[in-house]
Amino acid sequence: MTEEISENGRLAAAPVRALNGQAESGPSLLLRGVRKAFADVVAVDGLDLEVARGECFGLLGPNGAGKTTTIEICEGITDPDAGTVELLGLNWQAGADELRQRIGIQLQETQFPDKLTVTEVLRLFRSFFRRGISVEESIQTAQLEEKRHARVVTLSGGQKQRLAMACALVGDPELLFLDEPTTGLDPQARRHLWDLVDQLKHAGRTIILTTHYMDEAERLCDRVAIMDRGKVIALGTPQQLISLVGGENIVEFAVGGGEVDKESGHSAVDAALLMAIPSVDSHRVDAGVHQLSVSELHTAVPRIFAALKDQGLHLSEFRTHSATLEDVFVKLTGRNLRDE
Repeated sequence: MTEEISENGRLAAAPVRALNGQAESGPSLLLRGVRKAFADVVAVDGLDLEVARGECFGLLGPNGAGKTTTIEICEGITDPDAGTVELLGLNWQAGADELRQRIGIQLQETQFPDKLTVTEVLRLFRSFFRRGISVEESIQTAQLEEKRHARVVTLSGGQKQRLAMACALVGDPELLFLDEPTTGLDPQARRHLWDLVDQLKHAGRTIILTTHYMDEAERLCDRVAIMDRGKVIALGTPQQLISLVGGENIVEFAVGGGEVDKESGHSAVDAALLMAIPSVDSHRVDAGVHQLSVSELHTAVPRIFAALKDQGLHLSEFRTHSATLEDVFVKLTGRNLRDE
């Protein structure tokens, strides 16, 4: 394979080949009424999902939301208590051998034998598949050229993540599961993985992605499902979900002075005065930090300052940002995406 040099002088990743043959019809992933309980805890509660072929689909939620159990059910690791699961038109009961040849999986953490080299690990994984890409191509795709002869025990956390990605791709999968794939990667390596996911999508692969990085989900995913307590509570494109916040921008602030709320111990703010400001769509407070969704930042901010001054309050914190998927989750559940 010809090596390509990127604009910044670094060795570019090997291009991802297109899927062989005619694309099949029907969804890549179909879940209907899937349920899974562990003792008295319902991890997945009647879940319905459909992922189109060639789509990058994000599954988001805090720890305990049920997304890991959902992914394990899709991967054939865990059996559901009820419901149907189809991947590429097949199910795990009748088509397990065929499915293992057509999907790729990157776990949150993969344990490789310490004494094997990168090349030996990839040669081992390549031997599991009837067809796939070469070991050398997978090394280039994951940008592990300089580590091809290094033993696993000497790799950094980010390099092990890239090796896990290379193992997931060595079988040339049609459907790829990526569970927190950029954990431990530096910013440049994250950007490389984002480019790789884009290449995989354009080559016709379907990707199921879980992540706690909201910029990652917004950058990569065609659609996103937000899970909480075993159910999907919101589903759509990132922009469709962000529109649920009600405003294009988020204003966050904390205050001091004035009267103290006896229940919270923080300075009391008259929420009605804030909500009366034009273009302020919603208000919530968490641990003394007030959050407003605002449609017109330039007109709302001066009025927020004036409303706080009229109440004898002074700002101890103030910041603004564009609405994100994190804000969507906070609006829907009242807690942050990373909350346990």
